[in-house]
Amino acid sequence: MSWLWAIIVGFVLGLIAKAILPGKQQIPLWLTTVFGIIGSVLGNAVAGWIGVEDTRGIDWTRHLLQLVFAVAVVGLGDMLWVAVKGSRQRA
Repeated sequence: MSWLWAIIVGFVLGLIAKAILPGKQQIPLWLTTVFGIIGSVLGNAVAGWIGVEDTRGIDWTRHLLQLVFAVAVVGLGDMLWVAVKGSRQRA
């Protein structure tokens, strides 16, 4: 069940990250989900390092860190996708 939640959270975070980033991202939906999952994992890790991974009530700091990292990963991943996809089309 935890894998299902990871996919759902990654999908939602990836879509929110794409909505936050300016312009149109070229990455496919499945890659958006993967990048959202990676952002979520990185956000959870940083939340653990600073000691806010588990608090009473809603973990707003952890969720904000997950979103920040999802935006960063989706942005960087989109740049890499365009660079790799663009170089393949030229060849």
